[in-house]
Amino acid sequence: MDALWNVGLTAGLGFIVWWAKNQHDELKRVQILLNRTREEMAKEYSTKVESTASIDRLITRLDTLDAKMDRMLER
Repeated sequence: MDALWNVGLTAGLGFIVWWAKNQHDELKRVQILLNRTREEMAKEYSTKVESTASIDRLITRLDTLDAKMDRMLER
């Protein structure tokens, strides 16, 4: 009976250790993926200088369009 009890406890403990190791490995994998995602997202952000330049270009284009519309309406 003691041998059966020892086998059962060993199997149960082995299963718990195996499960804990798998959970730990999965957590490490998810952390790596999260870090990679953060790195990729940072590449897509625009800086303040870039956004200011883009807005300035847009305003210049709108001013040009406004001037053309004014000339058309004067005719």
